[in-house]
Amino acid sequence: MTFEVAITGVGYRVPERVVHNREFEARMATTDQWISERTGIRERRIADPEVALSDLAIPSGRQALDHAGLDPKDIDLVICGTSTPDMLMPSTAAITAHALGCTRAAAFDLEAACSGFVYALVVAEQFIRTGTYRNVLVIGGDILSKFINWDDRGTAILFADGAGAAVLSRSDRHGFLASTLGADGAGQDLIQIPLGSRTPPSGDKSLHVVHMKGREVYKWAVDNVPKILAQVADAAELTPADFDHIILHQANLRIIEAVSKRLGLRSDQMIVNVDRMANTSAGTIPIALAEAADQGRIKPGDRLCLLGFGSGLTWAATALTWTAPRPRSALARTATTGQEPFVTAPDRSDPGVLPSRSL
Repeated sequence: MTFEVAITGVGYRVPERVVHNREFEARMATTDQWISERTGIRERRIADPEVALSDLAIPSGRQALDHAGLDPKDIDLVICGTSTPDMLMPSTAAITAHALGCTRAAAFDLEAACSGFVYALVVAEQFIRTGTYRNVLVIGGDILSKFINWDDRGTAILFADGAGAAVLSRSDRHGFLASTLGADGAGQDLIQIPLGSRTPPSGDKSLHVVHMKGREVYKWAVDNVPKILAQVADAAELTPADFDHIILHQANLRIIEAVSKRLGLRSDQMIVNVDRMANTSAGTIPIALAEAADQGRIKPGDRLCLLGFGSGLTWAATALTWTAPRPRSALARTATTGQEPFVTAPDRSDPGVLPSRSL
């Protein structure tokens, strides 16, 4: 016997500190205009040195549970999609589950870089669809600011910090429609942090930061993301034009625009927040999703496509029907540390928390 699966709650948390493009002008050969024109990014959120990923994952998970109307003890499994866990061991998922009071839950981290959240959604869906679990909390997030060479224009201007969460539950409605996962290890050198068992910690800090071949990544994404989106739409018996909302990994506005143009999509289909949040890796899609839900932009019955791509090279896409109501209260947006479970949401007129927009 199999069961239907739906997203029943979402949440997100980003750091309090806003870093505008102008702050890079004194550090490297760049300008606000150059960054904006080539990436679409105007500002990003950067965590304080003492903040770890779980400090963002915990409040985003708590928001998702509240939105879903579930007690932490209702959660059977916590999955955290991330490339920047609190520690190599234990998992950030275990740390987060404990802090939330998910005492019945299994927990593990999943590493698929910028595809991590959607990868984790698809994995969680299988556990529920097959009847193994009823409720799974999925978190996607990264704190890449700790792994950036801040003198490297090719990466420093792109990456930022943040986390988002979603609760998946057994449902009597047809939520998840189709999914696809993929990986091509031949592109492993295009985006990487060399630190690991092959290259253990050393005095060479260049091994501890993100290295990226930006042009090659851009070309791969523009060539392949439209095909992946069309593939998952076809599997769901839809066309790309049928989606009410599409959330691509917020890597670069130029990639999003190129994909939209190739598929002939309407500008109002694409949910975009890369201009304010930059690239939070596994956090981009759940943050954009939770923002849009909080604003009431996504409504029950809407058809969504979520599509991530990144280091590996990995990709993941899922098509779903939205069934969750709008969150009962505005989601708290910022946090400095994980010591305080909630921070009052800033006023909506605050330029640091402008609404997500269409392309």
